Amino acid sequence: MTSQDVTFSVRCRDGEVLEDRAWPTVSADLLCSASPWRTFRWYRGQRHYSGTYWSATTQSHVPYESRLELARLLFADFDASVRGIVAQPFLLKSMVEGTVRKQVPDYFLLTAAGPVVVDVKPHQRLAQPEVTATFAWTEQVVESRGWRYEVWSEPSTQLLENVRFLAGFRRGWLFGPDLLDELRCADLDGVPLDEASKCVPGHPGPRVRAAILHLLWTHDLHTELAEPLRPSAVLKRSA
Repeated sequence: MTSQDVTFSVRCRDGEVLEDRAWPTVSADLLCSASPWRTFRWYRGQRHYSGTYWSATTQSHVPYESRLELARLLFADFDASVRGIVAQPFLLKSMVEGTVRKQVPDYFLLTAAGPVVVDVKPHQRLAQPEVTATFAWTEQVVESRGWRYEVWSEPSTQLLENVRFLAGFRRGWLFGPDLLDELRCADLDGVPLDEASKCVPGHPGPRVRAAILHLLWTHDLHTELAEPLRPSAVLKRSA
């Protein structure tokens, strides 16, 4: 199989559907403006957990079909190198050993290092022959375009808890620009989280603490996220 044997289909935001186009002709710009290929459904008693997540990166809602996909969305939104996120961006199709093979990846990420196509799957299912074959084929197709392919499974529980917590402070418009500027100028390097709010007098403590958590989300400040985010967590400035 060569990349010439693979086609892609994409659903544009204006409703137009481009079907069975040659894979080598696909562009990142086209995929960044795509709508999800499949229709996301919510109904009583469904086995999977679907929903939408408001992304600070895209300033829009991005759908997901499982809690694990939601976790990947959180990490993509938290990643400062990610510039765009699209769910179920396209349908891949090709004839493989006499059988039509199809695959709709879970996410397309536009990053500072280039496009990344992501499939999300629980670790316990990665050894299943059908899953292994599908992902190996998808990897070959994606990398033929010069893009990176990623299979993503469960992250560290503690890291996920911290990123999920910080995501609650991702909406920048909720914080006054003057307060954020004061915090960016304050000498917070090496200061514990519970002491940092005292470094900016003249603002209510809870408001300052929330603004500091927002700056952790935006990576203006850093702390160790592989450990519980306690009041004693030490803040560091971006390099």
